[in-house]
Order: sequence, then structure tokens, then C-alpha cells
Amino acid sequence: MPLAVARANASKLEAEVRLGGDPALKKQTANLAADTTLGVLANQYLEARRSKWRPKSYTNFQRHLLKYAQPLHRLPITAVSQRNIANLLADLTKASGECTSNRVRSTLCALFSWALKEGIRLPEGNVAAHTNKHEEKSRERVLADAELKAIWDACRDNDFGAIVKLLVLTGQRKTDGSLRWNEVSDEQIALPAERTKNKRAHTIPLSNAARAILNQFNNEGRRCVFGRADTGFGGWNWSKQELDALTAIEPWTLHDLRRTVATRMADLGVQPHIIEAVLNHVSGHKGGIAGVYNRYVRQGETRSTKSLGRAFAGHCRRTRGEGSAAQAGVVS
Repeated sequence: MPLAVARANASKLEAEVRLGGDPALKKQTANLAADTTLGVLANQYLEARRSKWRPKSYTNFQRHLLKYAQPLHRLPITAVSQRNIANLLADLTKASGECTSNRVRSTLCALFSWALKEGIRLPEGNVAAHTNKHEEKSRERVLADAELKAIWDACRDNDFGAIVKLLVLTGQRKTDGSLRWNEVSDEQIALPAERTKNKRAHTIPLSNAARAILNQFNNEGRRCVFGRADTGFGGWNWSKQELDALTAIEPWTLHDLRRTVATRMADLGVQPHIIEAVLNHVSGHKGGIAGVYNRYVRQGETRSTKSLGRAFAGHCRRTRGEGSAAQAGVVS
């Protein structure tokens, strides 16, 4: 370094010190920021939040950050720009679709927000939050009676077939696949708060048809109702593909069964807050003080839907024959 340049640098540092600065600390902070890469913070974030997520949520977030965001791992978190995120999301859209791109964007927003709250100074703030998001259409598929009957009739006498029928009969989420015997009694399924999406305990009254399905399975020495290895049901994808091949109806998802349950209950005149109680949704009907005072009323009314289901089933048997009564279990 030329002597003149060294003197100029020394003069700047001296001036900075006189003004209360700390050049050594500034250099140390800069080196620390350079070592704090997005990849390092991604792992720290996953570890910090792991206990607060359900296992499936953790797996999804882990995939978003460690797989899809891997091209940005070597960049210091302070150097990741809005353009870096936008380019990553554009590549993901081409390779994996708009939905995946949106999910990764959401996870990156959460990561940057967490980093800010951890005291990491980001010059441009949460850069992921300022990137474009693809518009998503909400799913509105409601199965027709004939489609529901085709699905019911195509279900085989195995774990997956039983799970699908239970989804039709109860309107619950496909977490029924991890149902445990200590959650099942003669009259109901009682899910603890840690096993529900909204972290609220949920009671599911069982109709005769639902109990008959569960009675087909052996509970001796087992923790889970379904699954070969006593860890819950696996093989969702290929089982669904096999069922689709047998039904030959328009594309549908297991969650469509839940939407169909809600729609059919509304058709029968069931009140919205009762439908939400059956589905374990939280809204204005279940939130706050009203949720506390209406709890016992809802339990009685959700059980009363079994009577509606039996009445509807009888109607179907009289008008369409015994075979078509299967879909009547939607509200039982």
C-alpha cells in the first residue's frame, strides 16, 4: 500500500474514533455478518421453530428452505436481495409450479421476519415480502351424489378404503390416517389439541356406520388404528391413484370430501355454526366468549346431526335403492 494511501486511511480511522466510533468492532461485525449465511440461518430457524410445528409442517418448511432455497445458501443474509429471491421464485415456478413457488416465498418471508426479530440487521428489510406472489384460485370442488357413491363403492376392504369412508362419514381431515386407539371410544373420537390443525381439542361423534368400520380393525397391542408398522397410514399417493382408476370420475382430492360434507349439511338445513363445530373450524361462531358459552350447545347439536343423517339415508333407500344410501353417511 502506498504511504499516502496508508496515511489517508489512518486519518479516516482516527476521525472515526474521535467521533465515538469503534473501527475494530465494525470490522468484527462485518465479518460476523458475512459468516451468517442464509443456509446457516435456515437451519437455526428450523431448529428454533421445530417444537411449535406439527411434524408434517416441519417437513414442508425443511423442504422449502433446505432444498428449494439451496441456491441462496452461500449468500450472507444481509446480502440477499429482492432480485435474488425473485429469480429463485421464477425458477421454481418453471420447475415445480406456481403453488410451490408461493409456498417457498411464504416460508422465506417467515425466515426473514424471524431473523429481524433475532436482532439481525437487514439493510433492505424483509426482501422476500416485496416479491410477486402468484394468484391462487380457491378450491371449490363439491362431489355430486353419483360421484360420492362411485367413490364409496370403489373403496376396498383395506386401510385406505376405511379411511376414505370415515372421511365421508365424519367430514374430518385426512389425519384420520394417524388415528390412535386411545382416541377412540364407543360413541366418539376425541382428538387432543396437539393433534388438530387449530390446536383445539375436537370431539367427533360416531354414527353406527363409522363405528362398524372401526370395529373391523384389531386394537390388541397396537397404538394406531391404521398402518402396517403401527405408525399410522402411509402410501397416500399410490392408494389414491388406485382408487381413481376404479372410479373414473373427474379429478378430486381427499379434502374435497370435507367440502362436500359441509355443503350437504347446509343443504339439509344445518346451521353454519354447527357445520363449523363438526369440521372444527374457528371463526366468529367459535371464537371469544361466544365460543366458551356455546361449547356445550354445540356438542349436543353436532350429535343431533347423526339423526339427520339417518333420516337422509332412509330417504335415499326409498328413492334410489340401498346401494345409493352410502353417500347419505356424509352427515351421519
